[in-house]
Amino acid sequence: MTSLSIGLDRAKKTPLATQIYAAIRAAIESGQIPSDAKLPSWRDLAAQLGVSRGTVRIAYERLVDEQLATSYGAAGTRVNGRPATQATFDRAPDTSPIPELFHSFGATPLPFQMGVPAQDAFPYKLWSRVMVRAARHTAASPVGYPDPRGDPDLRREVAAYLGIARGIRCTPSQVLITAGFAGALGLVVRTLALEGKGAWFEDPGFPLTRTALSLAGMAVTAVPVDADGLDVDAGIHMAPDARLAVVTPGQQAPLGMTMTLARRHALLDWAGANGAWIVEDDYLSELQLEGRAAPALASLDQGGRVLHIGTFSKTISPALRLGFLVVPAELARRFGDVAACLAPAPGAAIQRAVADFLQEGHYLRHLRRMKRLYAARREALLRCLRKEAAGVLEVQATAGMAVVTRLRTDASDVDVAARALQAGLAPVPLSPWYVHTPATRGLLLGVTNVDGRRLVADCRRLAALAAMPK
Repeated sequence: MTSLSIGLDRAKKTPLATQIYAAIRAAIESGQIPSDAKLPSWRDLAAQLGVSRGTVRIAYERLVDEQLATSYGAAGTRVNGRPATQATFDRAPDTSPIPELFHSFGATPLPFQMGVPAQDAFPYKLWSRVMVRAARHTAASPVGYPDPRGDPDLRREVAAYLGIARGIRCTPSQVLITAGFAGALGLVVRTLALEGKGAWFEDPGFPLTRTALSLAGMAVTAVPVDADGLDVDAGIHMAPDARLAVVTPGQQAPLGMTMTLARRHALLDWAGANGAWIVEDDYLSELQLEGRAAPALASLDQGGRVLHIGTFSKTISPALRLGFLVVPAELARRFGDVAACLAPAPGAAIQRAVADFLQEGHYLRHLRRMKRLYAARREALLRCLRKEAAGVLEVQATAGMAVVTRLRTDASDVDVAARALQAGLAPVPLSPWYVHTPATRGLLLGVTNVDGRRLVADCRRLAALAAMPK
């Protein structure tokens, strides 16, 4: 229901009903009140303005007569759609953020799309029951401000899970619940006052993280990776005074290698010697499709320099927008203060649901099922690519829940991905993940939503698009 702010001048000779009508009409025509917005009831607006209900009724009836609004009886009065005015055309268009990285929001995942779990294998019925119970629990809880660091039960479950699955020894007081990875990274930059400082970033690496660091005012240095992970010596040579390194040591994004133990110790030594910080982006957590996932970098940290970030986006759903940040014990109080003032944890009901999902064992069972499913789908995709697309796509690596391919043709991977999107496929071009040239031209193919019934047709269509000339 739309809230209206209407100033009445009782000294004027203009009737109050006319003043109300004119104010609402102006708000509708300016776009302040959008189409289909529900206007306050006669009773509510009359009480707000200190006039009789009859006065408001007269104003509303005039709006209805002029077809600016429609009365639905007991269901209320709603604003009608209006033809676009010149003022509307002059406004900035409502474009999606970061359109070069996200083709749409809230849409059903397409074949080869990365970063989303399997749409057809999610336990909807179980999750719905957990959500309903959590909503009831939240509604019945005392009305008060929740802990800005996150629901205590969820923080306790996350700490316990990390100790078992990622080898991280931490207490719930070191865990903060955040609005996904982006919320956690923003909290790190703010709390540690890193604006304007230098940052190491993996090359290649996730473009959105690189953009986020730049928007935070950091001077980003793209440090190359090799078969052992981030090249620490190269980072020291390129930007010795950097105060932050953002890394994906478990499964490098997008190439998939695991950072070696020697490189991990070298990175920790650099941070300790230079008073720098390391953000560990553990974006896939233990979702390793072959063998057991390597322990987290934070499990080796003896100097309190690693800030570990994980999310439930790849394991449960990105729609949750729920992540967690583990900070060194001596920084827990400072991070809690900043979270309380600038970045409190997301909604209580979602947190409650995820806490129950973990506590009741559903989460680990779900992960085990998804590992088996994704491994099978990845193998099916690899077989299909070798048979149907070997002439144009060379498989370079398997990286987490994606297959990394290189284009054998001289086509632009960005153009191929754009054409594929129009054909109902969503591969991700590889070259934008690189900062330094020569960037590899290739496609990242997500395996989570591969459909065996149409896989051959999808691979053939992708191969045909990749074979098209520039």
